[in-house]
Amino acid sequence: MTSQQPPYSDRSYRSPAALAGGVLLLAVVLWIGGEAIVRGEGRAPLTAGAFMLCLVPLISAFTLRPAVFAGADRARIRNPFRTITVPWGAVVSIRSVYSNELVVEDGRKFQLWAIPVSLRARRSAQRYNERKASGRTPRRGFVAGGLFGMGGGIVDDDDGPRRPPGDEAIGTLRELAERNEGKGGEPTVRWAYEIIAPAALGALATATLLLTG
Repeated sequence: MTSQQPPYSDRSYRSPAALAGGVLLLAVVLWIGGEAIVRGEGRAPLTAGAFMLCLVPLISAFTLRPAVFAGADRARIRNPFRTITVPWGAVVSIRSVYSNELVVEDGRKFQLWAIPVSLRARRSAQRYNERKASGRTPRRGFVAGGLFGMGGGIVDDDDGPRRPPGDEAIGTLRELAERNEGKGGEPTVRWAYEIIAPAALGALATATLLLTG
């Protein structure tokens, strides 16, 4: 007895550079904040704790949390403060100019935080393709997409035009949307209160301690 295989595997997209930057920022905040809590005097430990309660969720929201999951029926977009689930049939277009965004039937636009645009990587890919088209040997090298970019990629000399990984991901999402356009439904949005609540509480506590100190 053989099990049926899905037409394609579920895909997930995250920014490796953002993950690395988030881990580094969290390590710095926890180190400095921990030192203040352990060695601080007076209200310093309490103030440091309030700062950390505000900063840790925000750093996590903008670096570790963003992701895009593409399944057989829908896309799930996990942005800093919201999680948006969009059936493929509700997708009108997926745009990529200075940012990547998904547009649904009612006109709403949802930015794809996990797949940022790297103009530097686009320029590098364009130069590579121009050199190859002119018969010159393209240079090999690594293109960095920036701290929060996903545009990095290794430029090699294999056949075919080159595209930054971010543009490759957008092309795949467009293909999935076209292939599954008949699978309708309504987009749903869920706010990430597990991020918003502690960050707001930490900000309120920090402001209160600073104003009354």
